[in-house]
Amino acid sequence: MTFVHVCVAVVGERFLARDMTFQNTAGPSKHQAVALRVGSDLSAFYRCDILAYQDSLYVHSNRQFFVNCLIAGTVDFIFGNAAVVLQNCDIHARRPNSGQKNMITAQGRTDPNQNTGIVIQKSRIGATSDLRSVQKNIPTYLGRPWKAYSRTVIMQSTISDVINPAGWHEWSGSFALNTLFYGEYGNSGAGARTTGRVKWKGFKVITSATEAQAYSPGRFIAAASWLGSTGFPFSSGL
Repeated sequence: MTFVHVCVAVVGERFLARDMTFQNTAGPSKHQAVALRVGSDLSAFYRCDILAYQDSLYVHSNRQFFVNCLIAGTVDFIFGNAAVVLQNCDIHARRPNSGQKNMITAQGRTDPNQNTGIVIQKSRIGATSDLRSVQKNIPTYLGRPWKAYSRTVIMQSTISDVINPAGWHEWSGSFALNTLFYGEYGNSGAGARTTGRVKWKGFKVITSATEAQAYSPGRFIAAASWLGSTGFPFSSGL
């Protein structure tokens, strides 16, 4: 991806932000326009808004945690190759340009041994008011595989009817469909039904709490060892 605009880029360790808005106002016609790019290990965001259209939030690398945040965008608007958990967040698709499809995530794991992925837990996936009025004409999906071993897990979240019944979308033909891992566990709402989901080898409806626990903050980003010092609220388990 080549980025047209990047508003804020975060590096170094233990970056914390609370009650802030990160916004890129380039609009849907400017294509890639990042509001926030995070490469900071052990970084956490509390009650922050990340607002843009395509590529709003670039979770670039390392361990990251977002809680009580609002993330809004259109195409691939949460993307990158960090080990990141978004907990108790509002994740809203916006109205894109005509002919575009909304993709909430585009995770970029390039090797099966990387301990990275995007986890959305106990959150609310929906649509902004400008999209709701036309959502029947604009498909919105939970994600697509940016790289071969793309890994995303949506769990214990409320998913509205903005999400297409197939749930997930290909990147290019059959690329990564056998090597990605997309999991859903314990979700609710009109868009959470899994009966019409894609039939890819890499997609799984997780039914075991033990398996889902591997994607909880405590296990996935070792939350207990560092999140307490931030003073931000978090739940380390399911």
